[in-house]
Amino acid sequence: MRAEKRSAAGNSVVAAVVVTALKILVGVSTGSLGILSEAAHSGLDLIAALVTFFSVRVSDKPADADHQYGHGKIENFSAFVETGLLLLTCAWVVYEAVRRLFFHHVEIEPSITAFAVMLVSMAVDWWRSRVLGRIANKYDSQALEADALHFSADIWSAGVVVLGLLLVLAGRTYGIEWLRDSDPIAALIVAGVVITVSWRLARRTVDALLDAAPPGVRSQIQDAVSRVDGVLEVDRVRIRRAGNRYFADLSVGLARTVTFERSRQLAGAVSEAVNRILPDADVTVQSLPRAQRTENTFDRIRAVASARNLNVHDISVQDFAGRLHVEQHIELDERMTLKQAHDQVTELEAEMRRDVPEISDILTHIESEPATIETPDEIVSDAELEARLKAVARQFPEVLDVHEFIIKRVRGRTYISCHCTLPDDLPLARVHDIQTELEIRFKQDSPSLFRVLIHPEPGSDNRR
Repeated sequence: MRAEKRSAAGNSVVAAVVVTALKILVGVSTGSLGILSEAAHSGLDLIAALVTFFSVRVSDKPADADHQYGHGKIENFSAFVETGLLLLTCAWVVYEAVRRLFFHHVEIEPSITAFAVMLVSMAVDWWRSRVLGRIANKYDSQALEADALHFSADIWSAGVVVLGLLLVLAGRTYGIEWLRDSDPIAALIVAGVVITVSWRLARRTVDALLDAAPPGVRSQIQDAVSRVDGVLEVDRVRIRRAGNRYFADLSVGLARTVTFERSRQLAGAVSEAVNRILPDADVTVQSLPRAQRTENTFDRIRAVASARNLNVHDISVQDFAGRLHVEQHIELDERMTLKQAHDQVTELEAEMRRDVPEISDILTHIESEPATIETPDEIVSDAELEARLKAVARQFPEVLDVHEFIIKRVRGRTYISCHCTLPDDLPLARVHDIQTELEIRFKQDSPSLFRVLIHPEPGSDNRR
């Protein structure tokens, strides 16, 4: 890409040097304002081509610490400079044309050389506008596009100058006095063409420099992103362009109960939706937590805890005549003091009441969240204990089997874990009740047990 863009810009510079030199020589020798205006136009085009050449070299540099969005804006700036140079050309041409029409007549000497130079100029402009336009479209380069637009306009303006010379020659041949003014009139037409081209360029380059969004693209992005499953709202869409690269900044509303990982997945889906409209755009997505109308009391309680990066579990809610009583468990860092933990829970409960006004009171069971990896003192085998616990499990009709007992001693305490097989279609709420009851019954049978962990598994899993 860099090689093609630089080659096209470099060839344009060489062609501009040759064409400008030829027009100056012929314009001076014939005295044609039309050709001189074209020479001035081509001279400024040479400057513009040089600006484009250097801007293309700079714009392709990658982003760095001082230019986090890259160097693409230099292309937009070079196009803006070209616009200013074109307008300066127009001012001089209009001034000189008015002077020759009303104050100082200049005799024009059309020659074969003049016609030949203008025709060669038109051929060269056609060639380089075609090459530059192809590369500009291929790599979406505004600087090269500006050059291509210049040279395509130059073809028509050169044609107008040739027509003016022909009319001057015809007036001299057939004695038509008023045709002697055809050359400055042709120059005014050239100026009009240049002004039109400059206005079109000015609007585009100023829009790019002021970060104006492409027409209609913002609404397209809003529609596409709002259709992404999981996005509740599109709060903000901002688009800016630097060279041939677009940058999109979006803020989208997501359910406040989604996990961090799910939020990342949705941000990726939003970026894909934007890239379908603006390919290769650099997309930044900010997630905003939003409460859903479908949230129940449990969701709202968990959302408040998640906002504080806390995890609550074993939530129980009872309704007393429209007033809710909440019981919950929370795990906090075991290295905290009771005062620190209690203060944090007090703040959490107050925020839950504000978010859920129906709550009358909250009781929170504070648990210590392990912060260190423990090393068991030993793994023991106790066939008698396993037999007693299996006998306890058989008292539950839903329990199909208990197996894989592991007994550990950690810091002088006994830990036991096992697998419990239950029917495949048993509701999860009932599974939890059985686990809880089994843990209680196991500890009643063996008071030395400090912690019991039961892993439930479906009966079909054991038949594989």
